Amino acid sequence: MQAEKNTQPKEKKSLSAFSILFIILTLLWIISKLLSGHSFTPVMLPESSEVVSTVISPSLSDLVMAPFKSFQNSINIAVFILVLGGFINVAMKTNSLEAGISALVQKLKGKELVLIPLLMFLFSIGGTVYGMAEETIAFYVLITATLVAAGFDTVIAVAVILLGAGAGVLGSTVNPFATGVAGDALKGVGYNTNQGTIITVGTVLWLSTLAFFIWYVMRYAKKVKKDKSMTLLSEREQTEMNVNFNAENTEQLNFGRREKNILILFAFTFVVMIISLIPWGEFKVTIFNGWTSFLTGNNFGDWTFGDLAMWFLLMSVVIGIAAEMSEKEIINNFIAGTCDILSVVLIIVVARSISVLMGETHLDLFILDKAQSLLTGLSPVIFVPVAYFIYLGLSFLIPSTSALAFVSIPILGPLTAKLGMDPNIMIMIFVAGSGLVNLITPTSGVVMGGLQLSKVNYSTWLKFMGRPIVILLIMNIIILTTSMMILTK
Repeated sequence: MQAEKNTQPKEKKSLSAFSILFIILTLLWIISKLLSGHSFTPVMLPESSEVVSTVISPSLSDLVMAPFKSFQNSINIAVFILVLGGFINVAMKTNSLEAGISALVQKLKGKELVLIPLLMFLFSIGGTVYGMAEETIAFYVLITATLVAAGFDTVIAVAVILLGAGAGVLGSTVNPFATGVAGDALKGVGYNTNQGTIITVGTVLWLSTLAFFIWYVMRYAKKVKKDKSMTLLSEREQTEMNVNFNAENTEQLNFGRREKNILILFAFTFVVMIISLIPWGEFKVTIFNGWTSFLTGNNFGDWTFGDLAMWFLLMSVVIGIAAEMSEKEIINNFIAGTCDILSVVLIIVVARSISVLMGETHLDLFILDKAQSLLTGLSPVIFVPVAYFIYLGLSFLIPSTSALAFVSIPILGPLTAKLGMDPNIMIMIFVAGSGLVNLITPTSGVVMGGLQLSKVNYSTWLKFMGRPIVILLIMNIIILTTSMMILTK
Protein backbone atom coordinates (compact mmCIF):
# COMPACT_ATOMS: atom_id res chain seq x y z
CA MET A 1 0.00 0.00 0.00
CA GLN A 2 1.41 3.32 -1.03
CA ALA A 3 2.20 5.63 1.83
CA GLU A 4 -0.13 8.57 2.09
CA LYS A 5 1.56 11.77 1.03
CA ASN A 6 1.86 14.55 3.55
CA THR A 7 -0.29 17.33 2.14
CA GLN A 8 0.37 19.76 4.99
CA PRO A 9 2.15 22.85 3.63
CA LYS A 10 5.72 23.28 4.72
CA GLU A 11 6.35 26.20 7.00
CA LYS A 12 8.47 28.90 5.46
CA LYS A 13 11.90 29.21 7.01
CA SER A 14 12.91 32.70 8.06
CA LEU A 15 16.40 34.09 8.53
CA SER A 16 17.68 34.45 12.07
CA ALA A 17 18.35 37.88 13.55
CA PHE A 18 22.09 37.25 13.26
CA SER A 19 21.88 36.41 9.55
CA ILE A 20 19.81 39.52 8.80
CA LEU A 21 22.27 41.77 10.65
CA PHE A 22 25.37 40.24 9.06
CA ILE A 23 23.81 40.59 5.60
CA ILE A 24 23.12 44.30 6.23
CA LEU A 25 26.66 44.79 7.59
CA THR A 26 28.16 43.16 4.52
CA LEU A 27 25.99 45.18 2.12
CA LEU A 28 27.06 48.45 3.78
CA TRP A 29 30.70 47.34 3.54
CA ILE A 30 30.22 46.77 -0.21
CA ILE A 31 28.45 50.16 -0.62
CA SER A 32 31.31 51.89 1.20
CA LYS A 33 33.74 50.17 -1.17
CA LEU A 34 31.79 51.37 -4.20
CA LEU A 35 31.55 54.96 -2.90
CA SER A 36 35.19 55.07 -1.86
CA GLY A 37 36.76 58.45 -2.64
CA HIS A 38 33.46 60.30 -3.12
CA SER A 39 33.65 63.71 -1.48
CA PHE A 40 31.25 65.63 0.77
CA THR A 41 31.26 68.97 2.59
CA PRO A 42 34.16 68.90 5.09
CA VAL A 43 33.11 67.96 8.63
CA MET A 44 35.16 68.08 11.85
CA LEU A 45 34.95 64.88 13.89
CA PRO A 46 34.21 65.86 17.51
CA GLU A 47 36.14 62.98 19.06
CA SER A 48 39.40 63.73 17.25
CA SER A 49 38.99 67.27 15.81
CA GLU A 50 39.99 65.77 12.46
CA VAL A 51 38.40 67.28 9.33
CA VAL A 52 37.09 64.64 6.90
CA SER A 53 35.59 65.11 3.44
CA THR A 54 35.68 61.76 1.60
CA VAL A 55 34.31 58.25 1.98
CA ILE A 56 37.07 55.88 3.06
CA SER A 57 37.36 52.46 1.44
CA PRO A 58 37.00 49.80 4.16
CA SER A 59 39.36 46.87 4.29
CA LEU A 60 38.28 43.30 4.91
CA SER A 61 39.58 43.67 8.46
CA ASP A 62 37.12 46.56 9.03
CA LEU A 63 34.26 44.21 8.23
CA VAL A 64 35.63 41.34 10.31
CA MET A 65 36.49 43.49 13.35
CA ALA A 66 33.35 45.66 13.38
CA PRO A 67 31.46 43.32 15.79
CA PHE A 68 34.46 43.19 18.14
CA LYS A 69 34.79 46.99 18.18
CA SER A 70 31.06 47.19 18.78
CA PHE A 71 31.46 44.85 21.75
CA GLN A 72 34.13 47.16 23.18
CA ASN A 73 31.81 50.15 22.79
CA SER A 74 28.79 48.26 24.16
CA ILE A 75 30.39 46.55 27.15
CA ASN A 76 28.19 48.40 29.68
CA ILE A 77 24.89 47.38 28.10
CA ALA A 78 26.25 43.87 27.46
CA VAL A 79 27.16 43.33 31.13
CA PHE A 80 23.83 44.78 32.25
CA ILE A 81 21.82 42.40 30.06
CA LEU A 82 23.88 39.38 31.13
CA VAL A 83 23.34 40.21 34.81
CA LEU A 84 19.68 40.91 34.09
CA GLY A 85 19.31 37.40 32.65
CA GLY A 86 20.81 35.94 35.81
CA PHE A 87 18.53 38.02 38.02
CA ILE A 88 15.37 37.02 36.15
CA ASN A 89 16.26 33.32 36.29
CA VAL A 90 16.91 33.44 40.04
CA ALA A 91 13.51 35.12 40.49
CA MET A 92 11.78 32.65 38.17
CA LYS A 93 13.21 29.67 40.07
CA THR A 94 11.40 30.81 43.23
CA ASN A 95 8.07 30.14 41.43
CA SER A 96 6.83 33.41 42.92
CA LEU A 97 6.49 35.13 39.54
CA GLU A 98 4.41 32.30 38.08
CA ALA A 99 2.22 32.22 41.18
CA GLY A 100 1.80 36.00 41.06
CA ILE A 101 0.94 35.90 37.36
CA SER A 102 -1.66 33.20 37.98
CA ALA A 103 -3.19 35.20 40.84
CA LEU A 104 -3.32 38.35 38.70
CA VAL A 105 -4.92 36.57 35.74
CA GLN A 106 -7.52 34.92 37.96
CA LYS A 107 -8.33 38.29 39.55
CA LEU A 108 -8.74 39.90 36.11
CA LYS A 109 -10.80 37.02 34.75
CA GLY A 110 -12.82 38.49 31.88
CA LYS A 111 -11.04 41.85 32.15
CA GLU A 112 -7.58 40.86 30.89
CA LEU A 113 -7.70 43.46 28.10
CA VAL A 114 -7.26 46.26 30.65
CA LEU A 115 -3.60 45.20 31.01
CA ILE A 116 -2.79 46.34 27.47
CA PRO A 117 -3.57 50.09 27.64
CA LEU A 118 -2.30 50.33 31.22
CA LEU A 119 1.09 48.79 30.46
CA MET A 120 1.49 50.64 27.16
CA PHE A 121 0.79 53.98 28.85
CA LEU A 122 3.35 53.28 31.59
CA PHE A 123 6.02 52.25 29.09
CA SER A 124 5.27 55.34 26.98
CA ILE A 125 5.97 57.62 29.94
CA GLY A 126 9.41 56.05 30.22
CA GLY A 127 9.93 56.61 26.51
CA THR A 128 9.01 60.29 26.41
CA VAL A 129 10.77 61.19 29.68
CA TYR A 130 14.10 59.37 29.41
CA GLY A 131 14.07 57.44 26.13
CA MET A 132 13.33 54.01 27.59
CA ALA A 133 14.73 51.51 25.07
CA GLU A 134 17.44 49.05 26.14
CA GLU A 135 15.89 49.10 29.62
CA THR A 136 12.75 47.44 28.24
CA ILE A 137 14.75 44.23 27.74
CA ALA A 138 14.28 43.69 31.48
CA PHE A 139 10.51 43.32 31.09
CA TYR A 140 10.06 40.99 28.11
CA VAL A 141 10.12 37.64 29.90
CA LEU A 142 7.73 38.69 32.68
CA ILE A 143 5.29 40.65 30.48
CA THR A 144 5.24 37.89 27.85
CA ALA A 145 4.52 35.21 30.46
CA THR A 146 1.76 37.37 31.97
CA LEU A 147 -0.01 38.13 28.70
CA VAL A 148 0.25 34.57 27.41
CA ALA A 149 -1.28 33.37 30.68
CA ALA A 150 -4.05 35.94 30.14
CA GLY A 151 -4.93 34.29 26.83
CA PHE A 152 -2.99 36.46 24.39
CA ASP A 153 -0.02 35.61 22.16
CA THR A 154 3.62 36.66 22.14
CA VAL A 155 3.09 39.23 19.37
CA ILE A 156 0.85 41.18 21.74
CA ALA A 157 3.51 41.01 24.45
CA VAL A 158 6.15 42.48 22.12
CA ALA A 159 3.68 45.13 20.93
CA VAL A 160 2.79 46.22 24.48
CA ILE A 161 6.44 46.82 25.37
CA LEU A 162 7.97 47.92 22.08
CA LEU A 163 5.08 50.07 20.85
CA GLY A 164 4.34 51.44 24.30
CA ALA A 165 7.88 52.67 24.94
CA GLY A 166 8.29 53.44 21.23
CA ALA A 167 5.29 55.79 21.21
CA GLY A 168 6.93 57.76 24.01
CA VAL A 169 10.31 57.90 22.28
CA LEU A 170 8.68 58.92 18.99
CA GLY A 171 7.00 61.76 20.87
CA SER A 172 9.95 62.64 23.10
CA THR A 173 9.31 65.70 25.22
CA VAL A 174 12.21 65.88 27.68
CA ASN A 175 14.10 62.75 26.59
CA PRO A 176 17.78 63.69 27.17
CA PHE A 177 18.98 61.14 24.59
CA ALA A 178 16.86 62.60 21.78
CA THR A 179 15.52 66.14 22.24
CA GLY A 180 18.21 66.85 24.84
CA VAL A 181 21.16 65.87 22.63
CA ALA A 182 19.55 67.48 19.57
CA GLY A 183 18.97 70.73 21.47
CA ASP A 184 22.58 70.84 22.65
CA ALA A 185 23.79 70.11 19.11
CA LEU A 186 21.71 73.00 17.78
CA LYS A 187 23.03 75.37 20.45
CA GLY A 188 26.55 74.29 19.53
CA VAL A 189 26.12 75.86 16.09
CA GLY A 190 24.62 79.09 17.41
CA TYR A 191 20.85 78.47 17.42
CA ASN A 192 18.71 78.55 20.56
CA THR A 193 16.00 75.96 21.15
CA ASN A 194 12.44 76.68 22.23
CA GLN A 195 11.61 74.06 24.86
CA GLY A 196 7.94 75.03 24.79
CA THR A 197 7.68 74.21 21.07
CA ILE A 198 9.51 70.91 21.51
CA ILE A 199 7.36 69.80 24.45
CA THR A 200 4.11 70.84 22.75
CA VAL A 201 4.80 69.10 19.44
CA GLY A 202 6.31 66.13 21.27
CA THR A 203 3.21 65.72 23.42
CA VAL A 204 0.93 65.75 20.37
CA LEU A 205 3.10 63.13 18.64
CA TRP A 206 3.33 61.02 21.81
CA LEU A 207 -0.37 60.91 22.70
CA SER A 208 -1.66 60.54 19.13
CA THR A 209 0.79 57.70 18.46
CA LEU A 210 -0.01 56.00 21.76
CA ALA A 211 -3.78 56.23 21.19
CA PHE A 212 -3.42 54.72 17.72
CA PHE A 213 -1.16 51.90 18.93
CA ILE A 214 -3.45 51.03 21.84
CA TRP A 215 -6.42 50.82 19.46
CA TYR A 216 -4.48 48.65 17.01
CA VAL A 217 -3.07 46.26 19.62
CA MET A 218 -6.44 45.97 21.40
CA ARG A 219 -8.13 45.19 18.09
CA TYR A 220 -5.71 42.34 17.37
CA ALA A 221 -5.80 41.14 21.00
CA LYS A 222 -9.59 40.81 20.97
CA LYS A 223 -9.38 38.64 17.84
CA VAL A 224 -6.73 36.35 19.34
CA LYS A 225 -8.53 36.17 22.68
CA LYS A 226 -11.73 35.09 20.93
CA ASP A 227 -10.14 32.75 18.38
CA LYS A 228 -6.58 31.44 18.77
CA SER A 229 -6.43 30.65 15.04
CA MET A 230 -6.37 34.41 14.34
CA THR A 231 -2.78 34.66 15.62
CA LEU A 232 -0.04 35.74 13.22
CA LEU A 233 2.37 33.27 14.82
CA SER A 234 3.57 30.34 12.75
CA GLU A 235 3.11 26.80 14.06
CA ARG A 236 6.72 26.78 15.19
CA GLU A 237 6.32 30.08 17.04
CA GLN A 238 3.15 28.82 18.71
CA THR A 239 5.02 25.72 19.85
CA GLU A 240 7.83 27.84 21.26
CA MET A 241 5.26 30.05 23.00
CA ASN A 242 3.66 27.04 24.67
CA VAL A 243 7.01 25.60 25.71
CA ASN A 244 8.54 28.82 27.06
CA PHE A 245 5.54 30.72 28.42
CA ASN A 246 2.97 28.05 29.28
CA ALA A 247 1.34 29.07 32.56
CA GLU A 248 -1.21 26.25 32.79
CA ASN A 249 0.45 24.70 35.81
CA THR A 250 0.70 27.92 37.81
CA GLU A 251 -2.82 27.54 39.18
CA GLN A 252 -1.53 24.89 41.59
CA LEU A 253 1.30 27.07 42.91
CA ASN A 254 1.04 28.49 46.39
CA PHE A 255 0.84 32.29 46.57
CA GLY A 256 1.52 32.89 50.24
CA ARG A 257 3.48 35.39 52.28
CA ARG A 258 6.87 34.13 51.04
CA GLU A 259 5.86 34.51 47.39
CA LYS A 260 4.39 37.96 48.04
CA ASN A 261 7.57 39.13 49.77
CA ILE A 262 9.70 37.94 46.85
CA LEU A 263 7.41 39.74 44.39
CA ILE A 264 7.76 42.92 46.45
CA LEU A 265 11.56 42.61 46.23
CA PHE A 266 11.28 41.92 42.51
CA ALA A 267 9.08 44.98 41.93
CA PHE A 268 11.30 47.14 44.18
CA THR A 269 14.30 46.25 42.00
CA PHE A 270 12.60 47.67 38.92
CA VAL A 271 11.24 50.73 40.73
CA VAL A 272 14.79 51.64 41.74
CA MET A 273 15.96 51.06 38.15
CA ILE A 274 13.35 53.46 36.76
CA ILE A 275 13.93 56.15 39.39
CA SER A 276 17.70 55.95 38.96
CA LEU A 277 17.49 56.49 35.18
CA ILE A 278 15.20 59.55 35.13
CA PRO A 279 17.43 62.62 34.55
CA TRP A 280 16.33 64.50 37.67
CA GLY A 281 18.89 67.23 37.10
CA GLU A 282 17.14 68.19 33.86
CA PHE A 283 14.02 68.97 35.91
CA LYS A 284 15.94 70.79 38.67
CA VAL A 285 15.02 68.04 41.17
CA THR A 286 17.70 67.66 43.88
CA ILE A 287 15.94 65.39 46.38
CA PHE A 288 18.10 62.40 45.41
CA ASN A 289 21.44 64.21 45.59
CA GLY A 290 23.94 62.89 48.09
CA TRP A 291 22.20 60.11 49.98
CA THR A 292 21.43 57.90 46.93
CA SER A 293 25.10 57.62 45.97
CA PHE A 294 26.02 55.34 48.88
CA LEU A 295 25.52 52.14 46.85
CA THR A 296 27.32 52.77 43.54
CA GLY A 297 28.86 56.20 44.01
CA ASN A 298 26.34 57.84 41.65
CA ASN A 299 23.12 59.63 42.58
CA PHE A 300 19.77 58.55 41.21
CA GLY A 301 19.47 60.27 37.86
CA ASP A 302 23.14 59.66 37.08
CA TRP A 303 23.10 55.86 37.02
CA THR A 304 24.47 54.10 33.97
CA PHE A 305 24.17 50.49 32.81
CA GLY A 306 27.18 49.65 35.00
CA ASP A 307 25.35 50.84 38.12
CA LEU A 308 22.24 48.92 37.06
CA ALA A 309 24.21 45.73 36.48
CA MET A 310 25.59 45.75 40.01
CA TRP A 311 22.16 46.63 41.43
CA PHE A 312 20.55 43.63 39.73
CA LEU A 313 23.46 41.42 40.84
CA LEU A 314 22.91 42.48 44.44
CA MET A 315 19.17 41.91 44.26
CA SER A 316 19.72 38.46 42.72
CA VAL A 317 21.46 37.47 45.94
CA VAL A 318 18.81 39.14 48.11
CA ILE A 319 15.95 37.35 46.33
CA GLY A 320 17.84 34.06 46.44
CA ILE A 321 18.29 34.39 50.21
CA ALA A 322 14.62 35.37 50.66
CA ALA A 323 13.67 32.21 48.73
CA GLU A 324 15.91 30.18 51.07
CA MET A 325 18.16 29.03 48.21
CA SER A 326 21.57 27.66 49.01
CA GLU A 327 24.69 29.50 47.90
CA LYS A 328 25.20 26.91 45.17
CA GLU A 329 21.60 27.23 43.95
CA ILE A 330 21.84 31.01 43.68
CA ILE A 331 25.05 30.81 41.66
CA ASN A 332 23.86 28.00 39.39
CA ASN A 333 20.52 29.68 38.70
CA PHE A 334 22.24 33.01 38.03
CA ILE A 335 24.75 31.49 35.59
CA ALA A 336 22.00 29.57 33.80
CA GLY A 337 20.10 32.85 33.35
CA THR A 338 23.10 34.60 31.82
CA CYS A 339 23.44 31.71 29.36
CA ASP A 340 19.78 32.01 28.36
CA ILE A 341 20.09 35.71 27.53
CA LEU A 342 23.53 35.60 25.88
CA SER A 343 21.97 35.52 22.40
CA VAL A 344 20.29 38.88 23.10
CA VAL A 345 23.64 40.41 24.06
CA LEU A 346 25.23 39.16 20.84
CA ILE A 347 22.34 40.49 18.75
CA ILE A 348 22.74 43.96 20.25
CA VAL A 349 26.50 43.86 19.64
CA VAL A 350 26.14 42.84 15.99
CA ALA A 351 23.43 45.47 15.44
CA ARG A 352 25.69 48.21 16.77
CA SER A 353 28.58 47.06 14.59
CA ILE A 354 26.73 48.57 11.62
CA SER A 355 27.13 52.05 13.11
CA VAL A 356 30.78 51.30 13.86
CA LEU A 357 31.49 50.45 10.22
CA MET A 358 29.66 53.51 8.89
CA GLY A 359 31.51 55.78 11.28
CA GLU A 360 34.89 54.43 10.15
CA THR A 361 34.13 54.84 6.44
CA HIS A 362 32.25 58.18 6.87
CA LEU A 363 29.40 56.77 4.80
CA ASP A 364 26.96 58.34 7.27
CA LEU A 365 28.43 61.82 6.67
CA PHE A 366 28.32 61.33 2.90
CA ILE A 367 24.62 60.40 3.01
CA LEU A 368 23.87 63.34 5.31
CA ASP A 369 25.61 65.77 2.95
CA LYS A 370 23.52 64.57 0.01
CA ALA A 371 20.39 64.89 2.14
CA GLN A 372 21.24 68.53 2.88
CA SER A 373 21.50 69.29 -0.84
CA LEU A 374 18.14 67.63 -1.45
CA LEU A 375 16.36 69.85 1.11
CA THR A 376 17.70 73.20 -0.06
CA GLY A 377 15.07 75.54 -1.52
CA LEU A 378 11.96 73.51 -0.65
CA SER A 379 8.71 75.02 0.70
CA PRO A 380 7.49 73.87 4.16
CA VAL A 381 4.81 71.62 2.63
CA ILE A 382 7.47 69.70 0.68
CA PHE A 383 10.37 70.27 3.08
CA VAL A 384 8.87 68.39 6.05
CA PRO A 385 7.91 65.15 4.23
CA VAL A 386 11.29 65.04 2.43
CA ALA A 387 13.19 65.70 5.68
CA TYR A 388 11.09 63.04 7.40
CA PHE A 389 11.90 60.43 4.76
CA ILE A 390 15.58 61.38 4.96
CA TYR A 391 15.51 60.66 8.68
CA LEU A 392 13.82 57.34 8.04
CA GLY A 393 16.82 56.33 5.96
CA LEU A 394 19.38 57.79 8.36
CA SER A 395 17.72 56.09 11.34
CA PHE A 396 17.93 52.72 9.64
CA LEU A 397 21.69 53.19 9.35
CA ILE A 398 22.15 54.94 12.72
CA PRO A 399 19.51 53.58 15.15
CA SER A 400 21.03 55.37 18.15
CA THR A 401 19.05 58.60 18.64
CA SER A 402 21.86 60.39 20.45
CA ALA A 403 24.41 59.49 17.76
CA LEU A 404 22.06 60.52 14.95
CA ALA A 405 21.22 63.82 16.64
CA PHE A 406 24.89 64.57 17.20
CA VAL A 407 25.73 63.95 13.55
CA SER A 408 22.70 65.42 11.77
CA ILE A 409 21.22 68.33 13.72
CA PRO A 410 24.29 70.64 13.42
CA ILE A 411 23.86 70.34 9.64
CA LEU A 412 20.09 70.19 9.07
CA GLY A 413 19.13 72.54 11.94
CA PRO A 414 20.92 75.62 10.54
CA LEU A 415 19.72 74.74 7.03
CA THR A 416 16.13 74.85 8.30
CA ALA A 417 16.68 78.27 9.88
CA LYS A 418 18.34 79.66 6.74
CA LEU A 419 15.27 78.66 4.74
CA GLY A 420 13.11 80.73 7.13
CA MET A 421 11.66 77.74 9.00
CA ASP A 422 11.76 76.74 12.67
CA PRO A 423 14.77 74.51 13.52
CA ASN A 424 12.90 73.24 16.60
CA ILE A 425 10.53 71.41 14.26
CA MET A 426 13.54 69.84 12.56
CA ILE A 427 14.43 68.39 15.96
CA MET A 428 10.95 66.88 16.15
CA ILE A 429 11.21 65.58 12.56
CA PHE A 430 14.39 63.80 13.64
CA VAL A 431 12.71 62.44 16.79
CA ALA A 432 9.59 61.22 14.97
CA GLY A 433 11.48 59.75 12.03
CA SER A 434 13.97 57.85 14.15
CA GLY A 435 11.20 56.83 16.54
CA LEU A 436 9.17 55.25 13.74
CA VAL A 437 12.08 53.37 12.19
CA ASN A 438 13.25 52.06 15.56
CA LEU A 439 9.94 50.20 15.91
CA ILE A 440 10.82 47.83 13.07
CA THR A 441 14.46 48.19 11.99
CA PRO A 442 16.61 45.06 12.18
CA THR A 443 19.61 47.29 12.92
CA SER A 444 18.17 48.02 16.38
CA GLY A 445 19.37 45.67 19.09
CA VAL A 446 16.28 46.57 21.12
CA VAL A 447 13.90 45.34 18.39
CA MET A 448 15.82 42.16 17.62
CA GLY A 449 16.62 41.45 21.26
CA GLY A 450 13.01 41.87 22.35
CA LEU A 451 11.77 39.58 19.60
CA GLN A 452 14.39 37.00 20.58
CA LEU A 453 13.26 37.02 24.22
CA SER A 454 9.58 36.69 23.31
CA LYS A 455 10.28 34.02 20.66
CA VAL A 456 8.75 36.02 17.79
CA ASN A 457 10.26 35.91 14.31
CA TYR A 458 11.25 39.21 12.71
CA SER A 459 9.11 38.35 9.66
CA THR A 460 6.08 37.93 11.92
CA TRP A 461 6.70 41.31 13.51
CA LEU A 462 6.92 42.97 10.09
CA LYS A 463 3.62 41.33 9.13
CA PHE A 464 2.01 42.74 12.29
CA MET A 465 3.47 46.22 11.77
CA GLY A 466 2.95 46.60 8.01
CA ARG A 467 -0.27 48.62 7.98
CA PRO A 468 0.17 50.65 11.21
CA ILE A 469 3.59 51.89 10.14
CA VAL A 470 2.13 53.43 6.98
CA ILE A 471 -0.76 55.02 8.91
CA LEU A 472 1.60 56.36 11.57
CA LEU A 473 3.92 57.77 8.92
CA ILE A 474 1.04 59.77 7.42
CA MET A 475 -0.07 60.95 10.88
CA ASN A 476 3.43 62.14 11.73
CA ILE A 477 3.87 64.04 8.48
CA ILE A 478 0.52 65.81 8.90
CA ILE A 479 1.33 66.86 12.49
CA LEU A 480 4.88 68.00 11.66
CA THR A 481 3.93 69.81 8.45
CA THR A 482 1.10 71.66 10.22
CA SER A 483 3.47 72.62 13.05
CA MET A 484 6.11 73.89 10.60
CA MET A 485 3.59 75.94 8.62
CA ILE A 486 2.22 77.56 11.78
CA LEU A 487 5.69 78.47 13.06
CA THR A 488 7.30 79.43 9.75
CA LYS A 489 8.08 83.14 9.60
